[in-house]
Amino acid sequence: MILFKQYHTEFAGPGAAIGGVLDEECQQVLPVGNLSLLQPQNHKERQDAYLIRRQWIRLAYELTEKTIPLQRAQLILNQFETYFDQDTILRVPDDAFALLVGVLPTTIRMARRPPGQFNLRSR
Repeated sequence: MILFKQYHTEFAGPGAAIGGVLDEECQQVLPVGNLSLLQPQNHKERQDAYLIRRQWIRLAYELTEKTIPLQRAQLILNQFETYFDQDTILRVPDDAFALLVGVLPTTIRMARRPPGQFNLRSR
């Protein structure tokens, strides 16, 4: 699930906790893939879900440490390819990916294109 906050998005992948104090400022959600929401049944399951959410946040942080925007865009797309099929990835808007790694949506569009197809056009 991609969670839209005021200035960024966060990805809460499989097993991650969502809602509560973590997402008070959430403005919109975008389900990705086959969404299944489960409520933790005990303290351990809740702790595990928080740890998984932290891992997803840490992954996004590591991707944003790259200084070249096109590299960050390609890395987030590659990361999603590990978990989702191409049709699912194509349904995720460019701005959602862009806000995950701090790049412009046009940079995501460039990264989605096959190699050699980097013709920029202004609109």
